[in-house]
Amino acid sequence: MRETILLFHFIDTDQRNRLVRALFPLRMKIKEISREDYGNPVGYLAGNKELVPEKELVTGEEISGQMLVMAGLSSGRVDQVLRALRKARIFVPYKAVLTTANQSWNVWELFEEIKKEHEKMSDLK
Repeated sequence: MRETILLFHFIDTDQRNRLVRALFPLRMKIKEISREDYGNPVGYLAGNKELVPEKELVTGEEISGQMLVMAGLSSGRVDQVLRALRKARIFVPYKAVLTTANQSWNVWELFEEIKKEHEKMSDLK
């Protein structure tokens, strides 16, 4: 799978453009996902041809925050993405790496799991 960054709910075009510019030197595919595709498996959205899209997509609410999903990246490349975001002072509250465990989840399922983890981490501070 090609190194891909999936973007969800980036309604601030200035921030989205800054993010794209910050990640451009890493030469990864950056793909913005619209709410109409949220019912599909996240792995499918990232380009995994083995996963099939949903025939009848479930429509739902927009997720409540920005989410960035990194697919097909080594741990070193994940670190490079995180460094580039920090350097550009771009804060994305919900970030995830696509795994075999979460690739079949739809966007709402992945977002809820990341949100729970984020809240647990915030409670530990």
